[in-house]
Amino acid sequence: MEFSKISLVIVSFMALIMTHLSLAQNSPQDFLAPHNAARAEVGVRPVTWNDTVAAYALNYATQRSADCNMQHSQGPYGENLAGGSGELTVSDAVKMWVDEKANYDHNSNSCVGGECLHYTQVVWSNTAQIGCARVQCQNQGWFVTCNYYPPGNYVGERPY
Repeated sequence: MEFSKISLVIVSFMALIMTHLSLAQNSPQDFLAPHNAARAEVGVRPVTWNDTVAAYALNYATQRSADCNMQHSQGPYGENLAGGSGELTVSDAVKMWVDEKANYDHNSNSCVGGECLHYTQVVWSNTAQIGCARVQCQNQGWFVTCNYYPPGNYVGERPY
């Protein structure tokens, strides 16, 4: 009888852990679809998934899960970060970046009225591949990162 109670507790605990982990799991398509929709709007070719870049993103996101600070990795790729409390989805994160389009003036190739560099990284025409990750932080917030290869946002160059 005691063995079955312990087994039940272990099974329940494992189910809880698996549920928690599944909340953070996203497929590559969850990241690719909103990126490629934004790129299609401006006539830029779609990006594809890169497992090496995704591993880099997951490693960095895991490091940030302790504090959820919006601090860039300073790595070899272009990078967008998003964080938030509650249920910050991949769609929410990419939408925040793409919504900066309103601040980008293509004629002057500059940000007008606010931040736009997350948006320009999403649509950077030379970027061909992305890798992204989403993790829940110890403070129960969420940390989302996408890395871009090759990177973009070079001063004086147009994204598309």
